[in-house]
Amino acid sequence: MEETEKESMKSASEEISKQFKTLINSQDLESLKQLQNLILGRLQDSNAVLSHFNEYSEHCFAEVSADFSRNTRLLKSMKSDLDYIFQKLRSMKAKITSTYPDALPDNTTIQAFDQRPDLEMPQ
Repeated sequence: MEETEKESMKSASEEISKQFKTLINSQDLESLKQLQNLILGRLQDSNAVLSHFNEYSEHCFAEVSADFSRNTRLLKSMKSDLDYIFQKLRSMKAKITSTYPDALPDNTTIQAFDQRPDLEMPQ
């Protein structure tokens, strides 16, 4: 009984596969296969280009990262120096203003002193 079942299942599966083969056009299937191979080739080329670009970018970053970190430290140092200088200037200005109130001009006298033409504005 099992032998006949296996035979009938085999013949049924063969019949179904034959029916599926009649549903699919072999030319369409071949063109799909060619398109998939073409897409695969393009994706592999793109992957190779991106890998090369990543390696190049990594190399460039390694070259400039030391300069960036050194310049960053320099800028931070300059900022702290300038902050200290401006703090000292503000305290000196406050002392001068408290001792000599008329020594430093306010905004109205600054505008009166500055009578230069504005070169940025068109005539």
